[in-house]
Amino acid sequence: MVFANIEYLFLLLLLIPYIVWYILKRKKTEATLQISDARVYAHTPKSYKNYLLHAPFILRIFAFTLIIIVLARPQTTDSWQNSEIEGIDIMLAIDVSTSMLAEDLKPNRLEAAKDVAAEFINGRPNDNIGITLFAGESFTQCPLTVDHAVLLDMIHNIKCGLIEDGTAVGMGVANAVTRLKDSKAKSKVIILLTDGTNNKGDISPLTAAEIAKSFGIRVYTIGVGTNGVAPYPYPVGNTVQYVNLPVEIDEKTLTQIAGITEGDYFRATSNSKLKEVYKEIDKLEKTKLNVKEYNKREEEYQKFALAAFLCILLEILLRNSILRRIP
Repeated sequence: MVFANIEYLFLLLLLIPYIVWYILKRKKTEATLQISDARVYAHTPKSYKNYLLHAPFILRIFAFTLIIIVLARPQTTDSWQNSEIEGIDIMLAIDVSTSMLAEDLKPNRLEAAKDVAAEFINGRPNDNIGITLFAGESFTQCPLTVDHAVLLDMIHNIKCGLIEDGTAVGMGVANAVTRLKDSKAKSKVIILLTDGTNNKGDISPLTAAEIAKSFGIRVYTIGVGTNGVAPYPYPVGNTVQYVNLPVEIDEKTLTQIAGITEGDYFRATSNSKLKEVYKEIDKLEKTKLNVKEYNKREEEYQKFALAAFLCILLEILLRNSILRRIP
């Protein structure tokens, strides 16, 4: 918290003479009732009013302090700040074809892939990360950013049917390459999540891999799905029936893509398998990134003004009720 008018805080020095004046005044105050001997009252229990005697003065001190703070205008930080962090540039290329609705992974392949992607983002707080989605074609859902809150929100909104169906692995890789090719980072990575075989797109997966290699980009490929057959939800009228479809992951091509770019291929039959991906990426050389952060400034005087008002109100109530003086 900062103060827009910090010079007003010097008014707090006025509390010193006020407190001294109050103490001296209390010492010079004469009793309204004088008696020859007060020993008879020595063991008389004190009333609760004795403990509240200085409460109005304390409340007035608090109110005065809070009013000065209000005049000084407390604010939350509102500034651009340049900071330097270490990280790498990563594009997540996620398959959103309808086959990702198969439920051999729970709740289905797409949701499992989203959970893994979210976990990956949370585990890499200093990295520039973006998202590319592909099915029959490809598009960038989010360019490289260190604002991981936005990334996680976009991950949450990923679903099948956003684009033409199919599996254009080459287009997914090529789209991610366009986002990384101009990066100044020493380590550039694509994490490719897919469950099928390339059957769409104008660029073949191996051609896309060669393009990635020419820009110094490593591609880690992940085949999502179990072996054999997988239950796929098929709508029939108002119900859903499950059909067992064969799992067809082109592991050979995915392995070649990883090999061309000096990455690695992983088969993800469960989310825990992806820990191997984290270990590989952690070995990469990190690059220093210049990040500009923006903090919005907002006025925060309201709560201090309310507290000052309550102190003044409480003092008035005490003086006119419990601590009221009778002439």
